[in-house]
Amino acid sequence: MTAQRRPGKSPSIEMVARQAGVSIATVSRVVNGVSKKASADTTERVRRVIAELGYRPSGAGSALRSRQSRIVALLVPGAASAYMAAVAAAVEAALRERQKVMILCDTAEDANIQDDYLLEMRAQMVRGMVMLGAVDSPVLTQFLDEGEPLVFVNRKSPGGPGGGFVGIDNLQAGADIAAYFVERERLPCAVIHADPSSSATAERLTGFRRHMKREGIKLPASAIKTYPSVDHLEIGYRGAVALLQNGRVPRSIFCASDLIAYGAHRRCRELGLAVPEDVLLFGFDDNPLNDWVAPWLDTVHVPYETFGTAVVDLLDTIWAGTQTQPAPEILLPHKMVLRA
Repeated sequence: MTAQRRPGKSPSIEMVARQAGVSIATVSRVVNGVSKKASADTTERVRRVIAELGYRPSGAGSALRSRQSRIVALLVPGAASAYMAAVAAAVEAALRERQKVMILCDTAEDANIQDDYLLEMRAQMVRGMVMLGAVDSPVLTQFLDEGEPLVFVNRKSPGGPGGGFVGIDNLQAGADIAAYFVERERLPCAVIHADPSSSATAERLTGFRRHMKREGIKLPASAIKTYPSVDHLEIGYRGAVALLQNGRVPRSIFCASDLIAYGAHRRCRELGLAVPEDVLLFGFDDNPLNDWVAPWLDTVHVPYETFGTAVVDLLDTIWAGTQTQPAPEILLPHKMVLRA
C-alpha cells in the first residue's frame, strides 16, 4: 500500500486513519505513544502511513491538555548584533537536540515591547522563556512573582528574584582588564559603557574600578563616559569624541562591548591615532566578526558557543521542579583574547 495525498494539501489525522484503515482514535494513540490497545502490526502500519504522508500532528491539543508545549521563546535586545545572533544560534541548536522549537523575539531593549512579547508568549503556551539582555518591566516582575519558567542570560534578572542565570563572572572579567592595563603600563586609562542599569555592565565597571583602587590608581569621573539607551556604535563614537578632545589621549580605553570599541575606533582613525600603538581599545564579548574586521581589538571572550547547553540544562531543572532557592546561577569561564 502506498499512501496518497493531494498536492498542496497538508496531511490530516483523518487522512492517516483512512489510509491505514483504522480509527482516528487509534492514530491519536499511536502518535501520543499510547499504543498498548493496538496490535504491533496496526501500530507499525499507522507509523508507516504517517511517514509516507509526512503527517505532523499539531501540538496545540496536547499543549492545552498538559500546559506544556515544545516551544521555547528567546527574547533578545537586538537580533542584528553578531553576538546576540551567535548566542541565539547556540540556544536554538541545544533546544533542537532535545526536540524543542525556538521562537526569536527582538525587544529592541524596550520595556513595552518586552512586555508585549512576554504576554503573547504566555498566550501561545510556550514552555519557557529565555531572556538575553532583559530590561526591567512590569510584566517581567509579574511573571517572576508567578513563577513562570524564566532563564536570564548575560544580564541577571532586573525584576527581582526568580528564574535562573547563565553568564560569566563579570566582576572578575572587569578586574582582569584593569590588571592588563596596569601590567602593560597602559595608563592613564578611560572607560566607555552603556546603560549602567544592566547587571553585566555594572559588574564589569565595578570589577575594573575595584582593581584600579587596589593598585592605588584613581579613575576620575571625567575618564568614564556613559550613554544609556543609545546604539552601541554611537556610544563608542561619542565617548571617544569626548575623551580625545583638546589633545588628551588616554593610553587605553575599556569599552564595555565590542560594538562600543568599533565606534571608538572610527573616531581614532578620524584623528589619525593608531590602534593599539597610540591608544589601546579593549572590548567585551568577542563577537564572531572580530577576527575578520577588528584585528586591532583586544577583548574578553564570552563563551556564547556553550551558552545553549547551559541554558537548556537550566530549563530542564526548572521543568523537573528541582530548581533550588535562590535560583541557580551557571557561571561559564571567560578568557582574554589579545589580538593587538
